[in-house]
Amino acid sequence: MASSSSSSSCLASPPSATAASRLLRVRLPAPAPRAAARVVAACAAGTGGGSGSEAAGLFAGGAKAVGGFACGVLAAWAIASSSSPVNAATQRLPPLSTEPNRCERAFVGNTIGQANGVYDKPLDLRFCDYTNEKSNLKGKSLAAALMSDAKFDGADMSEVVMSKAYAVGASFKGTDFTNAVIDRVNFEKADLQGAIFKNTVLSGSTFDDAKMEDVVFEDTIIGYIDLQKLCTNTSISADSRLELGCR
Repeated sequence: MASSSSSSSCLASPPSATAASRLLRVRLPAPAPRAAARVVAACAAGTGGGSGSEAAGLFAGGAKAVGGFACGVLAAWAIASSSSPVNAATQRLPPLSTEPNRCERAFVGNTIGQANGVYDKPLDLRFCDYTNEKSNLKGKSLAAALMSDAKFDGADMSEVVMSKAYAVGASFKGTDFTNAVIDRVNFEKADLQGAIFKNTVLSGSTFDDAKMEDVVFEDTIIGYIDLQKLCTNTSISADSRLELGCR
């Protein structure tokens, strides 16, 4: 009722100075997100558009040029991303799929929603075994995939896009993630011993209680805050910590 009364008074007489200023304040645009600006700067630094010191301020694990593919997906992440992965203790998962060929769906991947994890039906890979799979996973989009307790030991997962994937308790021993985009993935209690993150984008992912002995972090692209969290994992070997720049 108060709103209708206010509307009729506005028709009868001009708004007061106080009301006008209140209207102006309401209509002021919100400030632009800071994350997007940082991504643009990071991509410029990776392609030679910025100085080495600027790149060092944003990324750890090497200051070499970032490929166009990695920058493009990282920019999409900055625009479409929301929060970090949900903790495993509070995550509510759907029942295990009874689809007979659910494990083979990884060879097709999620064809929509790469950056934001949108899907038409869950990509349920739980308990599937992809040990030493060398061809069918490479370059696939596994956005929002349910991967807990699955085995990817020795698999070639180079150039995969994993956004908002749930990989709690999964095994990735010796898995090759070269040139992959690992975005907001939950690796809690996963076995990543000997995994290769060469020129890999690691953004917003969690590695709580994960086994990370002898992991390769060559030219890994990772933000400073994510790096600080990753370095708290005590299983990372001394050489890998040096490669990352852990202090």
